[in-house]
Amino acid sequence: MKIETRIKELRLEKELTQSDLAKAISTSQRNIGRWENGENEPTASFLIALADYFKVSIDYLLCREDEFGNIIINK
Repeated sequence: MKIETRIKELRLEKELTQSDLAKAISTSQRNIGRWENGENEPTASFLIALADYFKVSIDYLLCREDEFGNIIINK
């Protein structure tokens, strides 16, 4: 799984539009769309905002951790 999939998955679980999420973390809907399409990745400050908003770790957003907190190392 990739970060873009994780962000979209979390957004849809909360039944949010891209615009809703953008407003919640003070960015544009365009940025959310770019992140979800893999065109860009969020900056560190937006990773923090996303992690805080969804109450997950940054490692979870980056797909380095599963939903149980186990670290995933891809070789």
